[in-house]
Amino acid sequence: MLWVKAWHLIFMVSWFAGLFYLPRLYVYHAMSDDKPSIERFKVMERKLFYGIMTPAMIATFIFGIWLLTYNWDFYWSQTWFQIKAALLVLLVIYHGICWKQLIAFRDDKNPHGHVYFRFFNELPVFALIFIVILAIVRPFPG
Repeated sequence: MLWVKAWHLIFMVSWFAGLFYLPRLYVYHAMSDDKPSIERFKVMERKLFYGIMTPAMIATFIFGIWLLTYNWDFYWSQTWFQIKAALLVLLVIYHGICWKQLIAFRDDKNPHGHVYFRFFNELPVFALIFIVILAIVRPFPG
């Protein structure tokens, strides 16, 4: 079980690294106006999203669900876990919005400026804080 938990955390950290960095790339991409920079950001964004972020998200869920199987009824009866699960759903939606934005940049149809992405970039930070507190402190017992 400890190996499963270790891999779950390793992939979670990798996923969050992408969730933090991709929107930061969007900030710089939105500020760019020269063709070489724009094309470079497109490549970096694509590689980060498809090569790191998405596989890390999938692996996070595989190992997380594996952990749940050790005591499924207990986890789903706990309020802290239900809140954590809801936050994970929101993170998957955020991941999907990142993908949608990736497509918009790829097609040169980004409707947002760099200020939007500066705020957008902060959202996963709050999710991480709450998820870690919920998983470690478990402030809302069943």
